[in-house]
Amino acid sequence: MSIQIKSIERPQPGVVGGGVKKYYASPVQGKEITLEGLTKSIEKTSTVNGADIRAVLYAMVEEAVLGSLRITLSSVGEPTADRVTAASVKKAGVIFTPGVKLQSMLKTAKFTKG
Repeated sequence: MSIQIKSIERPQPGVVGGGVKKYYASPVQGKEITLEGLTKSIEKTSTVNGADIRAVLYAMVEEAVLGSLRITLSSVGEPTADRVTAASVKKAGVIFTPGVKLQSMLKTAKFTKG
């Protein structure tokens, strides 16, 4: 899988006025995948029909109370935007942002010692 990157300019942290600005790699965020899109994608690589896939995905969403995922990168700062390449990327990660239902559930959660 290939992750597209773009160059973004960031100021020097902790320096008034931004100091020396450098360019860093940032992932190009893809479009949001809907349940319908996910169903069609799974259907192409599976022997299961769309109706069954949809049923499982909708049940999973109800049970899992999902949120969203996005890719994050850590990269070396470069002096110019054109110097930012795949080699500038030091590591990649994933950030999970909980959905409204999960956030609400966590606010009212009760805890017991097992």
